[in-house]
Amino acid sequence: MTVDRSFEAFQDVGSPTHVVLSSANSTTSNELDSVFDFSHLEGKDAGKQLAILNHMMGKAVSIKEGAEAVLNGNAAQLTDALRQQVQSELDTAEGRIEAISHRLEQHRRPVDDRDDFRTILQQARGHVRTLISLSRSVTSPTASQGTSTSPQATSLYDPETTRARIDAMTKLIGLLQRNLRVQYELDVVQVANAIIPALSKRSTQFSRATAYRLVRYMLVDTESVKRLHEQPLDWFVVRSLALDNKHTVEKEQVIKLIRAIVTIGSQNDSNRASCTGTVPLSERVMRAFIAVAEQLDDPFRFVAIQTLTEIMLIDIQCVAKAGGMRVLLQTLSEGPPALASLLNQAFLYIIDSPSTRKYFRPGKDLEIMLSGITDAYGKDSDHQQRLKDICRSIVCMLRTWSGFMYFCMDDMRAIRSLIDTLRIPSLEPREIVLDMFFELLNIKTPAWYNAFISGRRLTVYRKSRQVSEPNADVQQRQPEPLRLTDQYIALLVLVFTRAGLLEALTSMFQETTTGSNLSRKGTLLMAEVLQLANKVLPLSLAAKIQLVSEVFKLASDYKRGEHRIIGTSALSSIDSFNRNRTRLETAVVAAGNRPRANSVEDAIRRGQRQVEQVRIKMGLQMDDKTFQAALLETQVMLTKDHYKWNFETLQDLIEGPLLNPKRMEEAIKLSRFLRRLMNFFHPFSHRFSDIERNKTNMRWVKLGCTLLTTLLASPDGQRFLASEDDLLNQLTRSFAQLDPFNGTPESDPIFSKKRVSDTLTYGYLEMLGTLSKHKEGIELMEKARLFTAFYHLSELRSREDLIKGIIENIDYSIDGHPRIVLSKALTSSYKHIRLYATKHLGEMILHSPTANTWTLRLLLTQLYDPAMEVCQLATQFLEEACESVDILHSWLRCSQPWTTLGIFMSTPVGFRYLFDSGYIDREMDIWFHERNIHYVVEIEVWLAKTMEFIPVDERTIYSKSFDGVVPPHFFGEVAKTELGCQILHEKGHFPEFSLFIRQHGHEKEDPELILKLKSILWTVGNIGSSTGGLPFLEEEDIIPVILEIAEQSQVLSVRGTCFFVLGLISSTPQGAEILSDYGWEAHCPRSGFRRIPAWDPVPSYGEISSEIEVTTAISNLSNTVIAATASRHWPSSLKSRPEYQSVFSSVPVFYRALYMISTSRYRLPVRRYVFDLFDIDLDEDVLRTGASGSRAMPQQPNSRVVSVLFAAPRTHGSESDEEDDPHLDKLRPKSTIVGFTND
Repeated sequence: MTVDRSFEAFQDVGSPTHVVLSSANSTTSNELDSVFDFSHLEGKDAGKQLAILNHMMGKAVSIKEGAEAVLNGNAAQLTDALRQQVQSELDTAEGRIEAISHRLEQHRRPVDDRDDFRTILQQARGHVRTLISLSRSVTSPTASQGTSTSPQATSLYDPETTRARIDAMTKLIGLLQRNLRVQYELDVVQVANAIIPALSKRSTQFSRATAYRLVRYMLVDTESVKRLHEQPLDWFVVRSLALDNKHTVEKEQVIKLIRAIVTIGSQNDSNRASCTGTVPLSERVMRAFIAVAEQLDDPFRFVAIQTLTEIMLIDIQCVAKAGGMRVLLQTLSEGPPALASLLNQAFLYIIDSPSTRKYFRPGKDLEIMLSGITDAYGKDSDHQQRLKDICRSIVCMLRTWSGFMYFCMDDMRAIRSLIDTLRIPSLEPREIVLDMFFELLNIKTPAWYNAFISGRRLTVYRKSRQVSEPNADVQQRQPEPLRLTDQYIALLVLVFTRAGLLEALTSMFQETTTGSNLSRKGTLLMAEVLQLANKVLPLSLAAKIQLVSEVFKLASDYKRGEHRIIGTSALSSIDSFNRNRTRLETAVVAAGNRPRANSVEDAIRRGQRQVEQVRIKMGLQMDDKTFQAALLETQVMLTKDHYKWNFETLQDLIEGPLLNPKRMEEAIKLSRFLRRLMNFFHPFSHRFSDIERNKTNMRWVKLGCTLLTTLLASPDGQRFLASEDDLLNQLTRSFAQLDPFNGTPESDPIFSKKRVSDTLTYGYLEMLGTLSKHKEGIELMEKARLFTAFYHLSELRSREDLIKGIIENIDYSIDGHPRIVLSKALTSSYKHIRLYATKHLGEMILHSPTANTWTLRLLLTQLYDPAMEVCQLATQFLEEACESVDILHSWLRCSQPWTTLGIFMSTPVGFRYLFDSGYIDREMDIWFHERNIHYVVEIEVWLAKTMEFIPVDERTIYSKSFDGVVPPHFFGEVAKTELGCQILHEKGHFPEFSLFIRQHGHEKEDPELILKLKSILWTVGNIGSSTGGLPFLEEEDIIPVILEIAEQSQVLSVRGTCFFVLGLISSTPQGAEILSDYGWEAHCPRSGFRRIPAWDPVPSYGEISSEIEVTTAISNLSNTVIAATASRHWPSSLKSRPEYQSVFSSVPVFYRALYMISTSRYRLPVRRYVFDLFDIDLDEDVLRTGASGSRAMPQQPNSRVVSVLFAAPRTHGSESDEEDDPHLDKLRPKSTIVGFTND
């Protein structure tokens, strides 16, 4: 039996059904015996024997698992006889598994012994000799001279030879995969010559694909790629790339070969500028590969574009020379979005350096993406998605220094074009552009924005927050730390307003007097821009923007009533937005900040508190008759249906009269009011716990918390909870339902995931949190053994939601079991629980007005957590918390300060402590030699994530995100104290920093020097951001040098670094004053900062070929055979294309055409046609310019077909009307064949 037949015997054996039926079916039993017959292994090679044994093992394991499933799943339904049969099958399967395992062990040992290097190398060389013998072609002496191929040559491609060649190549590939050392011993040239017949057109597709695959496995280093490049394989690659979609197997392998050549053979010097390496691909292969990337329906187009992008980042000249830049730019403009995003990042990287920037034509190439927006007028709805993708690409570009400064060229022409699209009367495209500006300026859009846009009054959209809440105070605006994101947004606001954004928005208002959603959205954007300008720009610049002169002109235009209506409506909307913004947005009081006493809301808060106090006093003084009437009015005594209860009266009773001990006793003993009410909250009554969880029903949770607080306020209420009511005991039993060691689990426990997420069951956690705020409540929870239930729950991995709810709701202000629960969560065996508990602990520390030693000690424990994410999160919270002097001193008393980096150096106490321990000297040396470089990489990655909205990995979901504040720098922290400045002066590092900046400030080639320059700039900026460190900059007079680099450096990212560094320096009043003397106001740069030095673009092949193709088309008009076709299609079609329009206005090309019609035979209509093609007046100046310019025109492109119809000049006499002219030979385009030179 062959291997294939053996495999067929395995197909339907081994399922559980087969196991059960095998005893009743003798045929099936016989099949089983034949399947596991080891005689099948005889006469097979090692590979096939291993395959058969592995398949046997798989079937035996399937039979074993099926038998076990039958015995375990249907044990009660099986008869004794059938159970014995299934057990017998199980025992047999186990015996077969043991026998097969023994065979596999015996079989693999000699194979492993034989698979040593020498044996595999000998086998590989044997396969190579086989390929060489199969590739030999001996010319038959009897071959007919009239035939194109000899019989011997034909035998190279007969089916038997082809199969033998494929078999040899496949085996050789297998050997190369098994032992990589063999690749270094074989000669790639020998293998390449041996597989040339396999690449022939007469070979099969699979043969060619296998040959390409073999060549790919032969490439091991740069030398092997170089030797392969010397072999005549390029034309085979070109032909394979030109095949249609029926040859996908072959094209896939040849593309993989090209990618291997790029990966292995590319050379890139780290000391040279980026994108200036070498890729060992010939121009002919590059052009064929570019054609694949250009073909829209090719299945490998996306892979080809990605590979071209990689090649461009290594050797941009190779791609530009082959004409690939045009294809990549077209993909950037037309999509798809995934590739456009990739190309966007690549192009931005190229623009940053002057050595690669020259491959772009300023004002033409990258602006191609703007055409999707500027040409959007009149497009259908299908264009909207493409427009959104383009806007996302533009946002990405404008959030990088390269893209921002590129778009600011030519007096911000690109940005002005983008803003001018808001004036186009097409609704949907403009709304997308408005959304783009919202995203660019990082403007968040809360839900109430929709009410503003739809025209509803903000005063009735949402009720004001309950001012009786203790945390509802409005935050006082305090001086904020310098944020890099705010610096960049300030620059964007400044540029957009100067480019006419406010004027464009004003023009939108004038379209209608009644207003529309689009115009109101424009009003909202204008209001936000004014708010941003007031927040991030200096006062002098912000005041100019606040003028909105165009809007005020409309409002004061008394001659045209509609203008006045539009202007006043816009101003009224902006004013309404500003007045209601603070009220509508949820404000959070900063930790430790006292609410303002002079705020507008302060009087309201005092009045509300007075009303609450009066209401409580009236409730406490309520007489018996009124109290009984109030109890009846609640309907609690009359019905169990809570929907019929009077909630307002019930709430007033709990918050007022029941605070009186007398009324509480009466409600418990006489009227049984509280018993009925508490029964509603019992879990097993399924009343409160079954209510749907929504915003309306949230009031019942709040009522339960208030009720528990009222009960704890009196001894009778405490006694009632402890002995008479069963709420806490039922909660304990409900938690016990989740304990796997507490007997049989319930099918629908009270605290199931579904009930906690969909019902008010989650409210029990808030009610327990209310109890934990009081000492008496904690005692009641201890008596009910609720904390024991919490300890058990902390070990459940499947109830992460419940553990997080307990951690979040329990109050930790009283020492005892609550803190133990938190400590147990911080040391949980599950990392995600420890992360959440650490995050909650850190937020508790930040929001606590005083320093608590116990919280700091717990956070100290997290620094030693085995998970790096937990340690990093704890370190971040410590660094932020230690900004408070009280917390810093508490931390110094309870820990060793070197557990975190530099969080103590900002205060004299902490710095002295670290200096005495020797920490400062060690850390300063580390930062001077290496950590400065790491700081640059870290901050640039953070900025990229913040400004480009890189998706956050799920593993970092609990980590504190970069909020734009400058990360702490060691030298910056040192400069904050007097002792630190003294040490920095003694070390002498700052003069070295200044010297390096002066020497390499304008470096534009060496990437390592540029990176080090950035690191030193950041160091100098952090030192200058403090009052003590600024004198270092003044002594070295380094600020003018940084300003010069910011305006004249040809590396755009270095300019951006200088921008941020100057912002750091301006963070102190003294630094801002110094920069102001140089014309740099705060962090708003001078106009020279945005000006990129002009560059001459590298002449692309397209520009040269356009002139050649035009002259070729005109020359074809002299051929009487194709003149008619040429006149209809060639010149006219070229002239209609934008890239050729400049050619028909070129005087040298016009002079060339004149010379051609003067030296060749052209009919009169053709001559008239040629003159009409050019938009040039023939005069003396044109002739003089043309005579000199025609000599500089390229005569022949490199390896490119110009015209196969224009014959070469004859060296003998001609009977035609043409005259032999030596000058004509130089001017006439030559005919060449691609890939061959004239040698």
